[in-house]
Amino acid sequence: MAPLILGAILTGTALAQTQPAAGSVADPAAPAPPVSAQSAPGQSTLPAPTTIPAMPPPAPAIQTAQPALRQPPIAAAPDLPYAPQPQQPSLAVTQAVAATPPRDLGNGVTTPVSTGTPLSLSLNDAVQLGLQHSLSITVDQQRARQVSGLRSVAFNALIPSLTAVGRTSTQQVNLAARGFNPSQIGALLPPGTPPISQIVKYDTTSAQLNLNQQLFNLPAYEVYKAAKVQSEIANLQSLSDRADIVQQVATQYLRVLADEASIHDSEGQLVSDRELERQAQARKDAGTGTNLDLLRAQVTRQQREQQLVSLHNSFDKDKIQLNRIMGLAADQPLQLTDPVPYHELEALPLTTAREVAYKRRKDLLGLQAQLRSAELQRRAIAYERLPAATVSGYYGVIGQTRGLYHGDFVAQGGINFPIFQEARIRGDREVADSQLIRLRAQISSVRSDIDQQIRSSMLDVTTADNLVKAATSNVNLATEALGDSQQRYRAGVDDTLPVVRAQATLANAQSQLVNALFQFNQAKLQLARYTGVLESQYDSYLNE
Repeated sequence: MAPLILGAILTGTALAQTQPAAGSVADPAAPAPPVSAQSAPGQSTLPAPTTIPAMPPPAPAIQTAQPALRQPPIAAAPDLPYAPQPQQPSLAVTQAVAATPPRDLGNGVTTPVSTGTPLSLSLNDAVQLGLQHSLSITVDQQRARQVSGLRSVAFNALIPSLTAVGRTSTQQVNLAARGFNPSQIGALLPPGTPPISQIVKYDTTSAQLNLNQQLFNLPAYEVYKAAKVQSEIANLQSLSDRADIVQQVATQYLRVLADEASIHDSEGQLVSDRELERQAQARKDAGTGTNLDLLRAQVTRQQREQQLVSLHNSFDKDKIQLNRIMGLAADQPLQLTDPVPYHELEALPLTTAREVAYKRRKDLLGLQAQLRSAELQRRAIAYERLPAATVSGYYGVIGQTRGLYHGDFVAQGGINFPIFQEARIRGDREVADSQLIRLRAQISSVRSDIDQQIRSSMLDVTTADNLVKAATSNVNLATEALGDSQQRYRAGVDDTLPVVRAQATLANAQSQLVNALFQFNQAKLQLARYTGVLESQYDSYLNE
């Protein structure tokens, strides 16, 4: 087991400053001389100190829990729910966000507004905020509504269609224009019959119920089943996008934590650089040091200040990006409450991880659902050669508007045979067959990709864990080397060059440790993503 990371990333300055020089014992009651952060040549008359003033050690740059060897509940993954249960951010975060409503820009467009106070966020809070405010999740929800509407349209073709119709009309007809001359039949009418006018006017009113039902239509039934599968595809796409959001938020959260650790390391190194500069100034004023030692210390301190400015810039930009992913205002102050996680993972059995991925990977399940939908559509095309039996009719009343009404109905059945539609059916079949071949090839490719991705992720997790252990040991060794260099400098054996080199070595070791921890946690998230259990078990992969 590698040395514990907790407390290993203390600044070399703090560790070295608490060590007395070789062969001497520091008096804890003696007052420490003030530290001049702005010493300049010719402005200090302090004698060269025999020991570096004792300073309270800063907090660890990376706060982690004890490394624990643990196995995530991967064996129970096949029995997990199909989708994670909906969760909410903590009550404090929910209330803080709700207390500042978004700004209305008109036409239903809003933009988030900063709360003005730092928002304390755990990793789980950040993930839940990202899921709540993600644009891709909103788009998936509307896509699901659209698919649901299309499924209802397909179902409507299988159920009876019943409509009610009411009409009333007033008509005036010219009988002569229609080829009917009343004078020609006047002789045929009984004596005393009034003459028939050539212009006839009448009013009619009718009301009826129309029914249309397909008794036998296999293509429509298969199309409806394919539409139901499309709803499953939309749901799987939504779950896949949710996993992407979880990975993005968690990765960005860890990146901000890494930025904080780098800033803390750089600030501790800057304290050490200023102390070295003060000592070089004191030695020069006392005549025991050279101007070269002072210049070297000043250059080192200025380089550290430049590095700190760059780190603060990266830290601020990464916080803006985290706010963007979570759907918060870009200027929202954040205070991350979770420490950098470090927990080893027991090597997962490849066969188990692969089996879980085949059952949980939403991209693979989505392709399999598309294949089922395409098979149903292909079957519907084959059934188009079969006849379709329908029944239709209506019942109602019709008569003069201010007169008598009488019942009126029609009942009819029919069988429709496709005869001259072979070219269209064959064309649809070719299109459906090509879709089936493409989907089967994609499924085979994705299954191979899953095996390759899981193998690569397991290697990344193992490698990153070894890098963390090596980087931790390297930080400890660099800290010890810096302490020895400072003691030799105090004793007058060496100049400032070995101290500057030892500080640079420690800074590089601390930076490597921060990067190694970030890569290790990122590799675990990627392994959970490739296994298909990221949203359900991201916390198990990162924390205890």
